[in-house]
Amino acid sequence: MICLGIESTAHTFGVGIVNDKGQILANEKDAYTTKSGGLIPNKLAEHHVECCDAVWKNALRKAKLSMKDIDVVSYSASPGLGHALRIGAMFARSIAKIYKKPLVGCNHCIAHLEIGRMISRAKDPVLLYVSGVNTQVIAYESGKYRIFGETLDQGIGNFLDSFARHIGLGFPGGPKIAELAKKGKNYIELPYTVKGMDVSFGGLLTNVKQKYDSGKYKVEDICFSIQETVFAMLTEVSERALAHCNKDELVLGGGVACNTRLQEMVKIMCSERKAKCYIPENRLLVDNAAMIAWLGLIMFKAGNSVKPKEAGINPYERTDDVRVNWR
Repeated sequence: MICLGIESTAHTFGVGIVNDKGQILANEKDAYTTKSGGLIPNKLAEHHVECCDAVWKNALRKAKLSMKDIDVVSYSASPGLGHALRIGAMFARSIAKIYKKPLVGCNHCIAHLEIGRMISRAKDPVLLYVSGVNTQVIAYESGKYRIFGETLDQGIGNFLDSFARHIGLGFPGGPKIAELAKKGKNYIELPYTVKGMDVSFGGLLTNVKQKYDSGKYKVEDICFSIQETVFAMLTEVSERALAHCNKDELVLGGGVACNTRLQEMVKIMCSERKAKCYIPENRLLVDNAAMIAWLGLIMFKAGNSVKPKEAGINPYERTDDVRVNWR
């Protein structure tokens, strides 16, 4: 069985093709970027409309398949930016109806977890999910993926992008901050906000903006200190989740998980706990359609599907709103 998945929750429009053996036959994408400023929803939607057909055809070409070979179509129905989700849902409905294929709507957050679980062969992991909007510590329990800890205000990716925008960098800002951080030498004490299993970045953002505006600190040192602080926070709550859930596997997901310093910290923590740490390759950490195709495939096999005319979006659906009937 082969599934074609469509990803469009935020800046990436992607089309992935995966078979039921876990082989990724194609994982094509086109991402919206800027040289300055942040992500503009209506411009983002225009980007997705302009590139969707080409990305779809490139994916089929890469997989050396046609739509006749596709058994099911899936799309990211939640959560995400409404402007972006609508384009992906519309495109998925169109090709499902034209080619008479069953259709499955997927939760983007769960797709990150399932592709990580499939690639790593982890049995029952905790997922540290860190992206633009989302910062969550997730684990499976009693028929759902439960959120054991999360951000109380903004996602870590949005925090990094906001600071990058403040200092004149474009979108996405995380990778540019990471490069500046490599040149930093002096740690600057910053607010460290962990409340039980949850984290907060709002006060930290205000603090680092003030420090930058004061002109008293090198931007490289600020970026270095930001990373050391926020990644330590994430590592702490991840370790607490492993202990609380009595699990010994950690899987990373989300674009911010591409950061090598974060990877280094969680690897050290897992080593000290004698736990296994699984980090998928970058192309599967960032927003991608292969994970939507894989989740769509296992959901469809479990009996999940939706009629094209009823295939909508839910921008605010939480990870723990979804009933997991495929495990």
